[in-house]
Amino acid sequence: MLRRNDAFEMTCENFGQDAQGVCRHDGMAVFVPGMLPGERAMVRIVKPEKRYAFGRIEQLLASAPERTEPFCPIYKRCGGCSCQHMTYETSLRFKQDQVQQLLTRVGGLDITVPPVLGMDEPFAYRNKGAYPVGEVKGEPACGFFAPRSHDLIPLPKQGCAIQRGDANAATRAALDWMKQSGTRAYDEVTGKGLVRHIMTRSTQAGGLMVVLVVTRRDIPKKELLIELLRSAVPGLVSLCLSINNRRTNVILGEEIHVLWGEGVMEDTLHGLRFSVSPLSFFQVNPVQTEKLYQLALDYAQLTGRETVVDAYCGAGTISLMLARKAKKVIGIEIVEPAIENANANAARNGITNAEFIVGATEEVLPRLVADGMRPDVIVVDPPRKGCEEAVLRAILESRPERVVYVSCGAPTLARDAKILTEGGYTAAKVQCVDMFCWTGAVETVMLFTRNE
Repeated sequence: MLRRNDAFEMTCENFGQDAQGVCRHDGMAVFVPGMLPGERAMVRIVKPEKRYAFGRIEQLLASAPERTEPFCPIYKRCGGCSCQHMTYETSLRFKQDQVQQLLTRVGGLDITVPPVLGMDEPFAYRNKGAYPVGEVKGEPACGFFAPRSHDLIPLPKQGCAIQRGDANAATRAALDWMKQSGTRAYDEVTGKGLVRHIMTRSTQAGGLMVVLVVTRRDIPKKELLIELLRSAVPGLVSLCLSINNRRTNVILGEEIHVLWGEGVMEDTLHGLRFSVSPLSFFQVNPVQTEKLYQLALDYAQLTGRETVVDAYCGAGTISLMLARKAKKVIGIEIVEPAIENANANAARNGITNAEFIVGATEEVLPRLVADGMRPDVIVVDPPRKGCEEAVLRAILESRPERVVYVSCGAPTLARDAKILTEGGYTAAKVQCVDMFCWTGAVETVMLFTRNE
């Protein structure tokens, strides 16, 4: 068994989850962040387990041609963009290989995963950022928590490279207000202080919303805050306060107050108009979202005669796209405010053939099937944990012609794919989309067709 602080020369064999390099010492796997296949390094063990261990690079002895200099100065401490030490093309191949291995090994599928659909410019793509606020060297700062801790890693001066420039400017302006007004950051230990998070949301048209998560409604020098933000961000649409005075890790509170501008913005996706508020769910990469949702629509193969179920529908973005091509769409979502948004978005776009039901998919879908519903197509977009067993049983019982599975977690996609194929479906198509560039995550769309 390896021991903490042991050091060995190792060669990286392949990638593990989240782009960690996988080495071996006496047959035991050692996961080393920041190491690429083919590289040799002196590796120090930092966390030994019974069957594997975690290590860190002490000295790189031989580097791979795919290695590149990270573009972010806090890359090693932040832990967010775990693929910055490799070229963008290499990160896409890593994601393709990971999905392929999981579908083959876990899912038992004989299907080829094509190259991942990447971005031409994989920077400044995020339309949302939420940064915890703290104090560093006596001054307000915001950034990210280091992995597996609540140690604040402040943003670099230029801001986050995957956020839009105006969002970074707004974040700096909010910190300037805190400094000039003497406003204190919230302290998780004592429960004292005012500002907990700085959140920004933007639209493709260029509008920006700033949300300060605070412990109380009355804030000092709010006119100064408005002045600094409007000066820094010409496209500022809204400034809101989210009141959260609970001892919790949940970022937003339920109470929202508009300090300046509008309480909502409007964004577009595939020609549909959607309302974006502080609490609304909306995918963070609009360019790649259009590709992802178009794949789901193409895989559904709608002719206008189908009844479609959209499970885990969120605010109804996929549902409304499907509704334009289907006879009827039934969306299911457990979060009630999301269903309220879905109904409002349907009305906003004049869509009358979409019905939304509040409830857990694992409860609602089996009930609908037991009552005799037999949809032609079922679309599922579950959280990372995948579909519950009751959902998969209901799908197999209702026997839709096609199942379109949108996944943000390849391991659970592979698990669920095995159940669907063993239950009478064929995995017909698969395509990955790089929604979260430079991270280890990837979105995947799969089409399952019913065996005759």
